[in-house]
Amino acid sequence: MPIEIQELATSTATGARPASSPAHALSRAPLEVPAARLSFAESARALRRLPWFPLIVIAVFVLISLFGQWLTPVSDSAQNLRLRFLPPAWLEGGNIEFLLGTDNLGRDLLSRIIVGARASFIVAISALAFGSALGSLIGLACGYFGGRLDSFLMRTADGVMAFPLVLAALLLVAVIGPGVHTVVIAVSLILWARFARLIRSEVLSVRERDFVKLARIAGASNLRIMLVHILPNVLNSVVVLLTLQLGFVIIVEATLSFLGAGVPPPTPTWGQMVASGRTYIETAWWMSLFPGLAIAVVVLSFNLLGDWLRDHLDPKLRQL
Repeated sequence: MPIEIQELATSTATGARPASSPAHALSRAPLEVPAARLSFAESARALRRLPWFPLIVIAVFVLISLFGQWLTPVSDSAQNLRLRFLPPAWLEGGNIEFLLGTDNLGRDLLSRIIVGARASFIVAISALAFGSALGSLIGLACGYFGGRLDSFLMRTADGVMAFPLVLAALLLVAVIGPGVHTVVIAVSLILWARFARLIRSEVLSVRERDFVKLARIAGASNLRIMLVHILPNVLNSVVVLLTLQLGFVIIVEATLSFLGAGVPPPTPTWGQMVASGRTYIETAWWMSLFPGLAIAVVVLSFNLLGDWLRDHLDPKLRQL
């Protein structure tokens, strides 16, 4: 009997497949997952890792800040003394038309919270735009050039950060009067120091890298090196600090409005609403509670998003 036929007969009798059979080769081949299925799984995994709660809250906050005048169930300034101190709609004596109740002048609380988000949004965006731009330029120059300029500006930043923000705002109110511009100026004068110190520390590390030295050898100007080679490498830190400082600015604006140094009436603000409701905290607790909850939820969302961005953009933390 030939050797091939003998091997086939032996494998058939024992129930084993020949080593060279197509079925055996197929069983030993690795399973290949389609690329489309892998990309879909990776996309789904990335979506699950997103901070959905902060993103949804921030999206709603931005939406009502931009279009709040058209989203209010009733006019935020309409007064009706016969409807004053109505409790929330789910409590006894509440009215479904006024979901969160009314204040001491019969104004709808939900409408005033929606419109009041606009002041916090404007102050936060404006103050961070000026403060971050000024602080980033100062930190970039100090970290790159060093020397006496660095020492002078950093000591100035230390003094600015040590000065109480609320006191600075109160002094500005005494000089130029209350308003949105007062709050923006006061917050910007404090925020630039935080950005300057952070960017300076990042630039001190980046300027010693090889690609910066090669750019300097190639004859690139100092301005080009700072803006083209160094600045893009520190933008991640700027984005994270911007997100974290948004919550801080909203709290500052609410604090100044609470003290009467923010946006003056009749424009509703969350801090002003909390202040007006403290007189009636025992009988109409909802006047202070719901604006305070709005402040807390928005600030918490910005802080959570900032923490997520810091962990996601930092390569060292991403490897943990």
